[in-house]
Amino acid sequence: MSPSPHPELLGAVCSDGAARFRVWAPDARRVDVVFADANYKPLTLTREDGGYFSGAATTSARLYKYKVDDAGPWPDPCSRFQPQGVHGPSMLVDPSSFPWTDTQWRGVGIERQIIYELHVGTFTLEGTFDAAAEKLEYLRDLGVTVLEVMPVAECPGRWNWGYDGVQIYAPYHMYGDHEAFKRFIDRAHALDLAVILDVVYNHVGPDGNYLPCFSPHYFSQRHRTDWGAPFNLDEEHSAGAREFLIGNACYWIREFHLDGFRLDATQSIFDASKTHLLAELTQRARALAQPRRIIFIAENEPQHSEHLLPVNAGGFGMDAMWNDDFHHSARVALTGSRDGYFHDYTGRAQEFLSCVRRGFLYQGQWYSWQKLCRGTPLHDREAAACVIFLQNHDQVGNTAAGVRIHSVCAAARYRALAAVTLLAPQTPLLFMGQEFGASTTFTFFADHAEKLARQVHAGRREFVGQFRAYADPRLQALIPDPGAERTFLDSKLDWTECARNSDMLSLHRDLLRLRRDDPVISRQDRASIDGATLSEHSFVLRWFDAEHGDRLLIVNLDSELDGGPIAEPLLAPPRGSDWQMFWNSESPEYGGLGAFAPVAEHGCGPWRIQAQCAVLLLAAPRIIIAEVPA
Repeated sequence: MSPSPHPELLGAVCSDGAARFRVWAPDARRVDVVFADANYKPLTLTREDGGYFSGAATTSARLYKYKVDDAGPWPDPCSRFQPQGVHGPSMLVDPSSFPWTDTQWRGVGIERQIIYELHVGTFTLEGTFDAAAEKLEYLRDLGVTVLEVMPVAECPGRWNWGYDGVQIYAPYHMYGDHEAFKRFIDRAHALDLAVILDVVYNHVGPDGNYLPCFSPHYFSQRHRTDWGAPFNLDEEHSAGAREFLIGNACYWIREFHLDGFRLDATQSIFDASKTHLLAELTQRARALAQPRRIIFIAENEPQHSEHLLPVNAGGFGMDAMWNDDFHHSARVALTGSRDGYFHDYTGRAQEFLSCVRRGFLYQGQWYSWQKLCRGTPLHDREAAACVIFLQNHDQVGNTAAGVRIHSVCAAARYRALAAVTLLAPQTPLLFMGQEFGASTTFTFFADHAEKLARQVHAGRREFVGQFRAYADPRLQALIPDPGAERTFLDSKLDWTECARNSDMLSLHRDLLRLRRDDPVISRQDRASIDGATLSEHSFVLRWFDAEHGDRLLIVNLDSELDGGPIAEPLLAPPRGSDWQMFWNSESPEYGGLGAFAPVAEHGCGPWRIQAQCAVLLLAAPRIIIAEVPA
């Protein structure tokens, strides 16, 4: 039999009638492949260096499991597809059979991107990759450039957020066949849309986790996370677990042409090795992707900005990090509530200016909620390295009933902060349905067996109980059951709302077009921006540009400012220019009450700034009309 075309194979593949297998089981004496078709005899694998077992056979059988020292059989830890779910047999897949059409695709960097986060199961009524692919032209026309797909790893049950994945190489069979995700990505690339995948490398789910059946060394004996044992990355016999995770990232890049990853909760990836797992992972995945560019985005609750440093400077080589600080300030500004982990935010103008100018708000100061110092200095990272948002899956799902922020705040105030989010130099993220003001909830859901389902529901109540309001026993009784089908179905988007909420859709579409097309704002150049507070809840941002003219964004989240003169030099137009109103969040086409210019013609009159409004002004050369002699 010819040498394997997959020398670094993890799992199993088939091609040209040959099936090749490779699995890590360092303490085992023997590993056999057991085929679901009884007409095929088991295949005994050969032990390799490093604790791997491998082998090949000519077979037309497609479903298999492994037996380890006569125990089992169990699904492949690196299964490429589980057609019958986490407990069923694994399926042999030919990675080279898919007819890709994206040979000209060269990937993306983090610059000038608009991210759209979606959950495949609730993005459409059908809840499949193929149905989601039918919405891709809509997303392109909206102005989105990067799709961030919530985890798709095989997980138990009929619905799940995805963070309970246990077979991290296998796309969830409820979303389509083994090539459905590839069809989705190929179609996205044809429309100039990048696709990144949310991956969970800090733990696996509680149901269907067969990794310990192959080796106890997959998981750490020293560390713990809130969700289960983390992977063993620096203890004895850790090489196989490290390769399991790094190989997974490389697998998605190589076989699915993904454009990068969002890495979940990196603070729970524990590694004291000389080279941290994440540093090795980013380097190897980037090398494999060449000549394509790929991006890495970290979710790191403590905001350790070292993630963004190059590997040769002691960092992990990430391109960006989620900026929870921006969201938390925005939520306080929109709702007035500082309950729970919003305790250390005020929602005042200063916080938004600091986010725009400096990224994270907490870069090493005392943080009362956790009673420790939070964050590390961000220094000179580019503005695009901070991902900002008003909604994401966590922040919607962490409410008691999964209610979206635009449903519980003043519409005018939301429009104003949407402008800040989508025009600021940081990288903006929209959560699916946000752009048309979706009224549907997005509540935590997970389909588990009865005993585990009760534990998950109790755990959800305890988690949201960190908010004093949500600890109310009357509200606790109303928290949706994650295991109930209704909870899942209620989280599906209602696409008829696009037409009914056309004003909200127009708001986001116009802002994204403005961000993309304006030669000043589109540069994401934080160094050319200055800002100042006008009152406790109003501020101004100014982009300086001698070639195209300055831009001035005035944001007022409170009552009308009608004070005549304002002693702030950033409001003064450039020499020989006047301010012209270019965009206003209170325009009627966005559902506003009507817009007016905040300053009289020539910029020399008194200022009057609308309540709960954002207005963008452009500096244009002053036109002097000569008087005609009588």
